[in-house]
Amino acid sequence: MAKPIRILIVGCGNMGASHATAYHHMAEFEICGLVSRGESKNKLNKKLASNYPLFDDYEAALESTQPDAVCISTYPDTHEDFAIKALEAGCHIFIEKPLADTVIGCENIIAKAKEENKKVVVGYILRHHPSWIRFIEEAQKLGKPLVMRMNLNQQSHGFMWDVHRNLMKSLSPIVDCGVHYIDVMCQMTRSKPLTVSAIGARLTEDISVDNYNYGQLQIRFEDGSVGWYEAGWGPMISETAFFVKDVFGPKGAVSIVAKDAGATGKSDDVDSHTKTESIRVHHAEIDNKNNFVKEDEWIDMKDEPGHQELCDREQAYFLQAIQEDLDLTDHLQDALNSLKIAFACDESVKTGKIIELE
Repeated sequence: MAKPIRILIVGCGNMGASHATAYHHMAEFEICGLVSRGESKNKLNKKLASNYPLFDDYEAALESTQPDAVCISTYPDTHEDFAIKALEAGCHIFIEKPLADTVIGCENIIAKAKEENKKVVVGYILRHHPSWIRFIEEAQKLGKPLVMRMNLNQQSHGFMWDVHRNLMKSLSPIVDCGVHYIDVMCQMTRSKPLTVSAIGARLTEDISVDNYNYGQLQIRFEDGSVGWYEAGWGPMISETAFFVKDVFGPKGAVSIVAKDAGATGKSDDVDSHTKTESIRVHHAEIDNKNNFVKEDEWIDMKDEPGHQELCDREQAYFLQAIQEDLDLTDHLQDALNSLKIAFACDESVKTGKIIELE
């Protein structure tokens, strides 16, 4: 067996802990250190029943451990700096979305990865979810144009409200979460986005005056397709209809129906954000009396992977990228493209203007 890939975990909160758990159980990886500013690294060590070296300072950890790879699950405003330092140290990177908190930052990371000939995989978890892959495939059968309707509102409180307030120091909800669903829309249409417009509202004094904790965006594509996405964070956010994942086109509609995951009390549960449970396919064909020719179909997805298994799949892909020298050009371009669109939406909120995309 080949020598394990020594990996440094930077950020030991929700996603960092899940990725570390994946590495902990993969023989191909060896965790060489856990890095965080607070107690999360200690809690993670205890959870894994391990004795991994602990660090408060990233640069010191990088120099001390000399890893082969780095997993970055910190707040977005650290991503560019941490990624560049890791690449300069000769490391491959798995990094949580978004790749960086600016478009230029993304481009800098991509350029540095190419210069150093190292792999950078971005944590687009829905790309590894069989149900979401199926959802996209069914949407592509509906003809053009498509109408895509999605949201993820989170009634956050307790620890998660602390997390969201910290996230909003660098990004709004429609940027941080929106990149996932913008990426999905781009996959569904396979068409060039032309314009975006967006609205937002600041519903709390707990964030800066130039930010907002609720936003809704609209995208118009070259093929005539349109899509909207909304996201809100905070204790004031309604849980009603927080889980909308719905697409329709000339030939019918496809919808994710998650009765359990979309139930009251689940909007702030990370496991609920990826669940589908079942997919409903509606056929638009009618007879000469305008009655439907086919009944709706239900695709059962109850055996779908949970959040941890999805993180395991992401890390299996990261491993494959390293071992098989996968070409990640398209992967990184898609990450950059979705972030460009999200930032254009952010600009639209702040200027009140429709933004044309290059």
